[in-house]
Parts: sequence; structure tokens; C-alpha cells
Amino acid sequence: MSTQYANKATNDEIKTRFDQDVERFSNLDTGQLTTLDAPLTMELCTDAAKFIVPDAKELLDIGCGAGNYTLKMLSKIPNLNCTLNDLSLPMLERAKERVSLETTGKVTTIQIDMRELDLADEQYDIILAAATLHHLRTDEDWEHVFSKLYKALKPGGCFWISDLIVHDAEPLNNLFQKHYGDYLETLGGPEYRQKVFDYIAYEDTPRSIKYQLNLMQRIGFRDTEVLHKNLCFAAFGGVK
Repeated sequence: MSTQYANKATNDEIKTRFDQDVERFSNLDTGQLTTLDAPLTMELCTDAAKFIVPDAKELLDIGCGAGNYTLKMLSKIPNLNCTLNDLSLPMLERAKERVSLETTGKVTTIQIDMRELDLADEQYDIILAAATLHHLRTDEDWEHVFSKLYKALKPGGCFWISDLIVHDAEPLNNLFQKHYGDYLETLGGPEYRQKVFDYIAYEDTPRSIKYQLNLMQRIGFRDTEVLHKNLCFAAFGGVK
């Protein structure tokens, strides 16, 4: 790990926090309150996937948590074979339990850091990554994971991201942090605002939309698109 990230949370610390938060993340209303427009970005990412690959058979959900995105995708394209990946075993177990009730397809779980995934080439029609890529650290991490996911997509397949982002212009980071902080205070006051900002500072290393789309284009994605952006959250992705 680069010394630049020496004071960031380890994988084990992140895993422990999510191990203990399964119930909250199994409920969209309570699990996603800190994520602006979470229901909208979920709709947009899954709608985009449905319209691009309407006959999809294989779905990969990176950092799947309790399975909310996969469940939404199954409501639009039924009976997909679903591969669920997460660092937290309790999250994966809950996701498999919920997803298995909604598909006749095969449900596979992989408990591993996304950087260490071993994926077959051209296996998936749709890859979803919600609120997980911001745990990547170095440029090498980002390029490694994006390249791996690109190779795992079938030609014509799509990769959609919903995540925390930063901005390349620091004054805009300051502006959007202020507005996001004001929003968090409406949820739980100044103490809650500080709590969320503290764990973002400790756990997360998000990148800008521009950084991620440029990386996708460099790796080979044919089309890239921003579906939605609100302050420091966005939904975007690309087609192979």
C-alpha cells in the first residue's frame, strides 16, 4: 500500500463494519439514506442495462452488499444467472438468500476483494458496481479492476457504476461538500454530518467521473455515458 494511503482503513476494517450492518443494507429506505438519489440511480443503471442488453443471461454484481441492485435488475430481466461478489460474508449470505427467491437462474457467491477476482473472459452481459469502487486506492488498483471487468464483459455488454465521486476542481469539491453536509444535517444534525464525513475520510478514496470515464475509454469501452449526477454522487458507465 502506498504511503499516501497509509492512514486509510484496511480491508479487514471495512469488512468488519459491513459485517455488522447487514440489516440496514437489506432495506433500501434505511441503507441508502446517505447516498443522494439512491432509488433514482438504481432505476437508471438497471434501466440502461435492460435497454442495452434486453436478452441478458449473466449478471455480475461487484460489492453487492445485501443484493439490492441485483434484485432491481431481476425485476426488469427475470431469471438471470447472478454472480454476487462482496468482501463481507454476512452480506453475501443475505444477498444470496434474497436473490435466490427471485430467480430460477444460478446464484453464485464470491467472497473476495474485487481486486482479486478471477473472472473468465467474455462471461457477463451486465456488470453492476454500486457504492463500492470508492474503496479502490491507487491508479494501479483502478486500472487493474476496470481492465478485469472489461475483459469479463461479453461484446455489447455493459458496466454501470453508482458511486461517491470527487471533482477535479477543488473549489467544486468544497462547494459540493458544503451542500452534502447540509443534507446530512437534515438526517441527524451536526454530529451525524461529522460521523459520515469521518468515515468517508477514513475508508474512501473516490475518483472523479472524468477520471473513471477516461479510464474506461482508454481500456476500450465503445460508449460511455453519465446517467445522473447530484453533488458528490453519480451514475455512469459504458458499453463494450
